[in-house]
Amino acid sequence: MSSAFLHLAENLDTLHEQGLYRSRRVIESPQGIHLQMDGRTVLNFCSNDYLGLANHPEVVQAFKTAADAYGLGSGSAHLICGHSVPHHALEEELAAFTGRDRALLFSTGYMANMGVISALVGRGDAVFEDRLNHASLLDGGLLSGARFKRYAHADVDQLDGYLANAQGNKLIVTDGVFSMDGDFAPMKALAATAKARDAWLMVDDAHGLGVLGKQGGGILDVDGLNQRDVPVLMGTLGKGLGTFGAFVAGSETLIETLIQKARTYIYTTALPAAVAQATRASLSIVIKETWRRDKLNELSAYFRSGAKQLGLHLMPSASAIQPIMIGDSHRAAALSRALLDQGLLVSAIRPPTVPQGSARLRVTFSALHEFQHIDRLLDALDKTCT
Repeated sequence: MSSAFLHLAENLDTLHEQGLYRSRRVIESPQGIHLQMDGRTVLNFCSNDYLGLANHPEVVQAFKTAADAYGLGSGSAHLICGHSVPHHALEEELAAFTGRDRALLFSTGYMANMGVISALVGRGDAVFEDRLNHASLLDGGLLSGARFKRYAHADVDQLDGYLANAQGNKLIVTDGVFSMDGDFAPMKALAATAKARDAWLMVDDAHGLGVLGKQGGGILDVDGLNQRDVPVLMGTLGKGLGTFGAFVAGSETLIETLIQKARTYIYTTALPAAVAQATRASLSIVIKETWRRDKLNELSAYFRSGAKQLGLHLMPSASAIQPIMIGDSHRAAALSRALLDQGLLVSAIRPPTVPQGSARLRVTFSALHEFQHIDRLLDALDKTCT
């Protein structure tokens, strides 16, 4: 290896020593609660396919039918010749679903967050973010060129103090459901503060959309907030909706601004039309089949009750994300391996994804899980963690 890259090998060795090295798993089956991996079947408790739609037959068939009609690749960016009928129809349906004027598709959630923040603020402005925001939000804030300030997790009083001294346009950015903790942002208090301080408010509801609210409208549905309260809503399509991609929803002016200025929208190939059509099918299921959300709530409550009886250190979460705090990264990784030996796939989440000293097992549920699956997980956790 060239001497210019020797430090990279040293860095990898350090990650190994610290228990922070990451490895990929090769999955040999469709997504679901049972996965084929390394020639065996494992019970999956680490997917974001909360509603069990990633391999739903109606969604898969919609994709196949659209692939026959539109082919696979979209061929270009949305602004050249890549914006097809399924894309446009999905945007209109997402706008109606979220109760907003318009919606705009992005190829990934990461690209949506990077593009939106950079389009709305820049030099001379200020962006304020929850300390536990997703990496895409933090990177978007840092790369925007605006003055960047992080406030303590869910600490609206501290945020208000920062806003009082801010200059230029002010943008508050938060996750709706925090992906590694499972708790909810204080959206009502954030909306009130934003209004009082003449700031914009943006929420990334990747882990709430489809999962929370009577019709799956997410964290804003739960809190009864609308487009005036929270002008910028980002949602992903690869979690609760089970497909791929992301969107931003808001006012006519917001969406037209993003079309003109969001570089991650303008300068990238549109996601395949077949994916958009499949997402239309999944969105219809999300709206109609409310039992999926009800069951998720029941499974999460059942797990929390059992985990508390075992004395496990649960984090305060009312979502389908149920983290078990471990602390030490080596131990978290060892526990994840021990569960895998028992046929259970549970991810160990370690720094830098979470703060130092807060490594955890991130347990997630799907509407396709049954109560006996939870019992099996609790039995394994009892043997492994207590």
